[in-house]
Amino acid sequence: MILSIILRLTIWFLLTSDLSLINIIIGILIAFLLPQNPPERQSIKDWIHLLGELFISIVQAYKEAIEIIIFPHAYEGLTVQRVPPNRSKYLIFLDVFLITFTPKTIVLKYNEEGWFTIHRILRKKTP
Repeated sequence: MILSIILRLTIWFLLTSDLSLINIIIGILIAFLLPQNPPERQSIKDWIHLLGELFISIVQAYKEAIEIIIFPHAYEGLTVQRVPPNRSKYLIFLDVFLITFTPKTIVLKYNEEGWFTIHRILRKKTP
């Protein structure tokens, strides 16, 4: 429950980019008013690993943004990536968020069988 509220607030603050008192109050209200799902068990190890991936993706996002500015990216491609097994809905959502957070990638589809379809922009055409 608490992790769900923190996740919702974090997403709210990332979307609004506003830490004013009124926005914090609105974010808290929205976080509590959204429907709650029954809790799913996930290990702390998975959450810590995901936080590490978040830090890496922030650095990667800045690196990719600079690459896009300096070097043109004229090509695009689709890739398929496997979702780690036994992921809760929250962790799958965060995986999608982290992939889409970087400027060169976006998740197009999540397959219930455990696959993401990812669109990437590329500097060079791949065979």
